[in-house]
Order: sequence, then structure tokens, then C-alpha cells
Amino acid sequence: MNMFDKIKQFLSDIFCSFYSEARTIVRDEGVVLFMLFVPLFYPILYSWIYNNEVVREVPVAVVDASRSALSREFVRRYDASPDVKVAYFCNSIEEARRLVAKQEVNGIVYLPEDLSKRLNRMEQATVSVYCDMSLMLAYKAIFTAATSVSSLMNANLQVALAPGYTDHENSITTQPLNYEEVAMFNSTGGYGNFILPGVLMLIIQQTLLLGTGLLYGSRRERGFFITTSTLPILKRRLPMLRIITGRTLCMLLIYAAVTAYVLLAIPKMFHFVQLLHPADLVLFVLPYLLACIFFAMTIGMLIPQREDVMLVVVFTSVGLLFLSGVSWPQSNIPSFWRAFACLFPSTFGIQGFVKLNTMGALISDIVYECRMLWIQALIYFLLALWLLHRACKKKYY
Repeated sequence: MNMFDKIKQFLSDIFCSFYSEARTIVRDEGVVLFMLFVPLFYPILYSWIYNNEVVREVPVAVVDASRSALSREFVRRYDASPDVKVAYFCNSIEEARRLVAKQEVNGIVYLPEDLSKRLNRMEQATVSVYCDMSLMLAYKAIFTAATSVSSLMNANLQVALAPGYTDHENSITTQPLNYEEVAMFNSTGGYGNFILPGVLMLIIQQTLLLGTGLLYGSRRERGFFITTSTLPILKRRLPMLRIITGRTLCMLLIYAAVTAYVLLAIPKMFHFVQLLHPADLVLFVLPYLLACIFFAMTIGMLIPQREDVMLVVVFTSVGLLFLSGVSWPQSNIPSFWRAFACLFPSTFGIQGFVKLNTMGALISDIVYECRMLWIQALIYFLLALWLLHRACKKKYY
């Protein structure tokens, strides 16, 4: 057999494995559910939840013990903030605390009885802000609005007590050191733009892991032997390479379409920030998908029962999002867990995609993430090849 015939036979065997894998996937309802329908609808649900981006009109209870012009001005300015809404006026802290306990408000603003008197004496007065810390975004809105109002009123009181001759002198008196806040990447300050890129990348890995785990679990449980169409491949040279290449191409074709939908269509549909360049995305997604596919094959052949893979995905999904560094700084994660996170493609996939999508980075800026994904793809490919060879002896495919 000449070289041309060998290449033709190699490609024919790959296509045979590809076709067998595609047919097996289509016939398994569970695999179709997790590989096609879950990636289709779950990103929509998740994006819908965070479509409002920022928390607005957080309900707050006000206890105005001062009942003065200054306290009424503070409340009026506070209520005018878009972040909070004065929902209740209470006569005592105890009454306001009961509202917090009932979850009718998320915080309390207490203006003391001597507020106006102390300010008129040029003494420091305190406005107490009580926040429900169980909801961090609500706490941030309540505290930020109170800080903004107090800073503005402080400036007005300084001008009133020590007026300058000009507006310029007044501005120096009230704010001698000015600062400018510039949002560099997530300019909207939205929670969706912050968390969604990481979640979308994790959905790709976890659904691929679920589908592949179910596929290989079914083969193991049913004693799924090589089909008649793929049986001749075992007689060729490097048979496992031919089989795994065909199966990989099948998964890659399916998830190329899924990835395009999840990473491009979903953010555009919900108007989330997208600063990535299509060519850079292709160059980055290729090693990520290969790493995820070989990782899923490896896990699928290690887990003996079909349902066990669901437990793995359920118990790791939230943890992997934290370990990726998107919701908690990696510098504050213990060294052991940082090293453990390097076992998963999602760690480098999320970090690289956030830089591409949210920070407008180029492929040259994420060389480290790409290199790590290629290394993972190679390691898991070799593991999957070895496990497939071992399974061949047991006739599990």
C-alpha cells in the first residue's frame, strides 16, 4: 500500500469513527439534552437574571430623630439617589429593625436627635447607616448613597461656615484634594458584565463534561462493544489514534456551533459588553475546546456509572467559578487551591476570555493562558488515548 492509500485509509477510518460517534450521540436523549438543549437555554436564563446590570432602588427605612431642616434635606437627597429608595419612616430603631427582619427593607438610616444642634455648633455629627450584610450588592448601594450625600452636604456646610470670596476659593475650601474616578473596562459597573463571561465559559466545559460522561457511562454500563462499522479499525496501525481523532472531530464540530452561540450570540442578545476580536477568539477557543473535550473524555472513562458524572458537575461548578479568579481574587486563594484549579480548562479559559471580551485584549496579551490550554489539551489527550487503549481490552467504547 503506497503513501496515498495509507492517508486515504487513515481519513476513511477517522470518518468512520466520526460517523459512529455522531450516531451514538443522536440516539442518546440524555447526551442530546446536555450537549444541545442545556447550552441553548441555560445561558439565556442566566443572562436574563443579570440583565438589569446594577442594583437600583434598594428599600431603606429612615429613623429621623432630629426632625430638623438639615435632617429633612439629608433624607430628600438620599431618596433622590437612584440606588436607594426610602420605603419607610420609623419612630425608633427597634421598629426599623423589625422591618429588616421581615426583609421589607435592606438597611436603616438613623439621624440622631442632636444632629442639627451639633452641626450649628461646628461640632462633628454622626449619621448611622445599618446595612443587611447578607446581600453585598444591597449593602454597597445603601452605603455608597449615604457616603455621596454626606460628602455633598459636608461641602455645603463648609462653604456656609467659612465662605470664600469666589466659587474657586469655595471649591478649594471644600475639596482641596480632588480625585477622578475612571472605569477602565466594565464602564457600566454592571454585575452581568462582570460575572457573565466567566459563567458562559464554565457552561461550555460543564455541559461538555456532562454529555461526554453520560456517553461513556452508557457504554460502560451496557457493555457497548465496537460497532461493525468501526471494528476493522482495530486491525490498522495506531487504531486508538484513529478512533479518538474521529470522536474529537465530532465533538469539536458540535461545540464549535455551541460556542459561537454562547459566546457571541448571547452577549449581543442581552447587550453585554463585547470588546473581543473574532480572529483572536477563534485562536483562543480552539485550544480551550480541545482541552475540554479531552478532559471530558478522560473523566468519562474514569467514572464507572452514568449518573456519577452529574454529581461531579453539580459539586464542582460553583467552586470552579470561584477558583478561576473571576469572582474572588486569585491572590487571596490558598496556594493549594490555586494549583488544584490548574487541572481544569475552565480556569485558564475564563481568565483568557475575560481579558479578550471585557478588557479588549489581543491574542498576544493572553499567550500564557493559550499555552496552558495547549498543555492541558496535550496531557488530557494522552490520558484519554491510554484510557481508551485500556478500555479496548475490556471492549468498552
